[in-house]
Amino acid sequence: MADTPAPPPRPLPSAADPLPVSPGLGEVMAAARVPRKSAQLDKRVLLVSVLAILLASACALIAQWLTALIGIVTNVAFYGRYSTELTSPAGHHLGLWVILVPVVGGLIVGAMARFGSAAIRGHGIPEAMEQVLLNQSRIPARITFLKPVSSAIAIGTGGPFGAEGPIIATGGALGSLIGQVLRVTAIERKTLLAAGAAAGMAAVFGSPISAVILAVELLLFELRPRSLIPVALAATTATGIRYAMVGSHAVFAMPPVDYPGAGALLFYVALGALLGFVSVGVTRAVYAVEDAFDHLPIHWMWWPALGGLAVGIVGYFAPLTLGVGYTNIEQIVSGGFALHALAFLGAMKFLSWVIALGSGTSGGTLAPLFTIGGALGAIAGLLAAPLLPHAGIDPRIAGLVGMAAMFAGASRAVLASIVFAFETTLQPAGLLPLLGGCSMAYLVSCLCMRQTIMTEKIARRGVRVPSEYAADYLDQVLVRDSCSRDLTVLNASDDLATIRRWLASGEAKAQFLGYPVLDDAGDLRGIVTRRQLLDVTNADSRRVGELLADAPVIVFEDNSLREAADHMVEEKIGSVAVVARAAPKKIVGLLTRGDLVTAHTRRLSEAHDADRQIRIRKAIRERLRKKPHGA
Repeated sequence: MADTPAPPPRPLPSAADPLPVSPGLGEVMAAARVPRKSAQLDKRVLLVSVLAILLASACALIAQWLTALIGIVTNVAFYGRYSTELTSPAGHHLGLWVILVPVVGGLIVGAMARFGSAAIRGHGIPEAMEQVLLNQSRIPARITFLKPVSSAIAIGTGGPFGAEGPIIATGGALGSLIGQVLRVTAIERKTLLAAGAAAGMAAVFGSPISAVILAVELLLFELRPRSLIPVALAATTATGIRYAMVGSHAVFAMPPVDYPGAGALLFYVALGALLGFVSVGVTRAVYAVEDAFDHLPIHWMWWPALGGLAVGIVGYFAPLTLGVGYTNIEQIVSGGFALHALAFLGAMKFLSWVIALGSGTSGGTLAPLFTIGGALGAIAGLLAAPLLPHAGIDPRIAGLVGMAAMFAGASRAVLASIVFAFETTLQPAGLLPLLGGCSMAYLVSCLCMRQTIMTEKIARRGVRVPSEYAADYLDQVLVRDSCSRDLTVLNASDDLATIRRWLASGEAKAQFLGYPVLDDAGDLRGIVTRRQLLDVTNADSRRVGELLADAPVIVFEDNSLREAADHMVEEKIGSVAVVARAAPKKIVGLLTRGDLVTAHTRRLSEAHDADRQIRIRKAIRERLRKKPHGA
């Protein structure tokens, strides 16, 4: 008598059916593999926080040491004396010989990059971002020493850079080094890198809040307690040490100014938009110069010397462009420059800086961008004030908005730019203009430029840098809302011959990622795949339950899809059984990789609906515009 197809195995009970309560959850968890519950914090954060505080203490001292080293190099190179005082090279008496000083500095930096580490080239933040994204935040140990020394030489010999970039890179390298020496995870190493960078910036400028925000926007790519707390404590520690050593005064002291009226505020917002366009042009100019150096028929170790030659020539005609130029920024926001002086300083600083940075020497971007943007902003304020006498436009606030908007547009670290400008001037009347101006610069930059001055270099090397920091969508959706409940389950006591006949009959429901297997009591034993059932190496006489060697892998209905997805990755499976906590041995559904993908449908649908509404409104406006008047 021919074999007839066996009746299909029993279907999964519906959600309305009462589920008998199985043994306690602890017993089930001991017998089954369950996902780890997501937690904001654990005790490891305490360890990382202590390390961050110790790291910040070291970075604060390194910042003072780097400032002193820049002072020594500057005094020796331009004045022939030994002093740690941070002095402007503008008062030198070298005459034409001043042209050669940056060239010598460029030769030394080029040799250090060639025979030490090429990673010291540039301002350091893109390189740190690359290590965070691709190399688990591992920065070579030698960068901790080579970066500050090379930067001190480049800046001290007249390089038009600020000390903030090198100390940020140095602090990050030191944090990475500590994370490599100690037994920490990649995420903790990234946190230490960001903590060192934030501590370095806070130690130079006394700007703890903006240092934390900059670390979030450019290095952490996340805003979570596990990383925010150590970084914030590091910035606090570094700033406290700076206060104790040099005082708590504003780095760029600014006289009291009046709060802006509506007319002035509109002007500052428009100024921010203008600086947004300028920041796009400046960013493109930097990389155009860098591309030009790439086409030179000489080794790159000689490029900093050529950049130094340009710095020296510009510095001969415009001495204020030499060195860090922090006093120039203070003069801009204090109204200390006339219109023609601002125009000359801004143009010459841009020319000197863009060539020097494009040559691959070691230095920062923040101070030069602040100088260029501040000069442009102050110029706009000086021109607009007499044209709009009743608006109450203050050229000093215009300069403040200009410098912050320039950095916000070029780097897109918009919140860091706003808070930094406030922390370094301690001018509350500038907060609202800064918010409006930097936001407009950020808007223009996002519309006109795909990458930023920080990301263009590594994007060209194929590194994708996150540009948005949104909540994890899968973490907001529960398993019970996405799992499949219309399932067919198998009996552990069934033999494979019966199941194979049933599969061959065509009556089997296609559950490609597996069939849940229950014992005689209806308790979950595990999931068996279709491939296992049809594997010819398994004899027909074997029972389905014999194919299950491990404990069942389960998730609970109230787990998030993120927890479930991580659990599936860790277990290397494509589907997982869903159970209720009230009856943890009774399966109520199945979650597959396809369900995880499907969960994004709502998110995409919401985005598409918004785009559709925008297109409809645009079409209506276009139709009304073309409609004859009075029709």
